[in-house]
Amino acid sequence: MSAPARSADAIGFAPSTCSRLVVKVGSSLLVDPEGQIRRDWLAALASDLGTRAREGQQLVIVSSGAIALGARRLKLPKGGRASLEDAQAAAATGQIALSSIWAELLHDQGMTAAQMLVTLDDLEDRRRYLNVSATLDRLLRLGVVPVINENDSVATEEIRFGDNDRLAARVASAANADGVVLLSDVDGLYTANPNTNPDAQLIETVDIIDERIEAMADRGSASGMGSGGMVSKIEAARIATKAGAHLAIADGRVEHPLARLAATRRGTLFLGQKGAAARKAWLRGGLTAKGAIHIDEGAAQALKEGRSLLSAGATRVEGRFARGDLVVVVGPDGRHLARGLAEYGHVDASRIVGRRSEDLVEILGYAPRAALVHRSHMALL
Repeated sequence: MSAPARSADAIGFAPSTCSRLVVKVGSSLLVDPEGQIRRDWLAALASDLGTRAREGQQLVIVSSGAIALGARRLKLPKGGRASLEDAQAAAATGQIALSSIWAELLHDQGMTAAQMLVTLDDLEDRRRYLNVSATLDRLLRLGVVPVINENDSVATEEIRFGDNDRLAARVASAANADGVVLLSDVDGLYTANPNTNPDAQLIETVDIIDERIEAMADRGSASGMGSGGMVSKIEAARIATKAGAHLAIADGRVEHPLARLAATRRGTLFLGQKGAAARKAWLRGGLTAKGAIHIDEGAAQALKEGRSLLSAGATRVEGRFARGDLVVVVGPDGRHLARGLAEYGHVDASRIVGRRSEDLVEILGYAPRAALVHRSHMALL
């Protein structure tokens, strides 16, 4: 579960070893319980960011806080979360204030800020994902600091991330970042809830996110203000590390939290997997799929050997999907084995399930494609 040799260098995310860094800031850090910006704390964080920028590190900020700010200005109950409509109105109002504050404080450090609002669909659709990636790359090469938030003013429960932890991880993949720091109201992952168990121990380094790690997650956000608890942070770590980026959960409640992280190395570091291609990372990190293709044991073994998914190995098809849509490949035991882009729509895919390749011309009436899901467009989970 730990790898001290790698963690000593990685936990600080120093500019010399991490050229691009995504920093996520939680709502409870930015906004106090009365809905006011914690300006002194934010100025200290901006100072940390300025130091890193001057040392050559390119920075992306994923910032919560728009709903909390907007709710106070609009005098909405329950922090703006009494209804979806209230949350959307609060987000639309608060986002202006939030972006203005970030622009001002980053300018004080000699940096230029840019605002990007994204939805789940923007990072799930391959073409739009590539557009986001291209915009981020250009901004960073121009020396600009993108400040990103989910576009909660138009997002619905069905098409939203729901927390900025996972958004930060997906942004890291799109930005080809080397590291992600989740600044939060917790200082890392513990073996048990430290608020209720005095014997809880901080997990300093995680190589592999397995069932033991997942079992340690506490579903609550410590402040009650944010939407993401430890479960969402572990899911974010899974997305980021599969894209090749390290991810750290660190205490943001102190002033100069990035400087403190570099000095003390206190937090939980999830080590990124090496060699993850950008397209494969996008496929692995996708949160939604249009359908599923169930396969037999022989096909499952073929996938592990790096082969494509052929129609003969499929047993049934679920969902309504078109060619090019993201689908999940499900093994005979019900486990998700891979994610990939479908080579057939669901109608034709269901017609050729279990059939040999030489039979497909007669069944479909046209020259078939080589596979249901080609290995070049598939990522194992």
